[in-house]
Amino acid sequence: MVFFAAAPGCGRPATTDGAATLTVAGSTSVQPFAEKLAEHYMAAHPGIAINVQGGGSTAGVRAAETGAAQIGMSSRHLKDSEEALHQITIALDGIAIIVNAANPVAGLTRAQVAAIFAGEVGRWSAVGGPDQPIHFVTREEGSGTRGAFEEMVMGKREIAPRALVQDSNGAVREIVASDPNALGYISLGLVDRRVRAVAVDGVAPTHDSIMAKRYAVVRPFLFLTREEPSGPARAFIDFVTGAEGQRLLGLEGLIPVRP
Repeated sequence: MVFFAAAPGCGRPATTDGAATLTVAGSTSVQPFAEKLAEHYMAAHPGIAINVQGGGSTAGVRAAETGAAQIGMSSRHLKDSEEALHQITIALDGIAIIVNAANPVAGLTRAQVAAIFAGEVGRWSAVGGPDQPIHFVTREEGSGTRGAFEEMVMGKREIAPRALVQDSNGAVREIVASDPNALGYISLGLVDRRVRAVAVDGVAPTHDSIMAKRYAVVRPFLFLTREEPSGPARAFIDFVTGAEGQRLLGLEGLIPVRP
């Protein structure tokens, strides 16, 4: 369980030993990128301490709504009931469908991926692979990555109960990296050489294919505030959406939203 320390508002963060403290909380997909951004920002601004916490996109929405965090993080579009929040898109992220590096399958259709996660297709041989069982790995309920995957890939199908559930993209990657028969989905920016992102509907998830809107499984990374941000929250958001922050996000494999 993630504990969100109470904060008085977007523009008036708590202070610790004279330094302003900014809490950023929510999506575990956005979290590692926010941590890197915070490190760079704090190095240039020693008068502020930025505390980045996980908990999931839904927790990030709630933290922003209640003021428990000055900035919430979400890796899914907001629901109608959440639209009162002020939202800032900091980057775009492709959701990569990943297999073990030893798996020969190079591509799948969205229909095939949905059928696998619905439990309707159970062996790799049905989709051009070896005659081995498919061990499919999903994220937990409330995860922004799972919500985006369900919306863009599963449609009205439900993920089968026998799916192996993990609580972070990193955990999904580790399972797939260690199991030649595993299939999972993670943020494109977290794909490394131990796993391979397959093409979906004939299109590989790359910077160019996402920018050209050819790769379809793409979601926003959002910062959320209860009201128009000001003070330290505004300053950090301006850094993230400015040239240096966008450059850093691009280096981490995300798609910047501003030149």
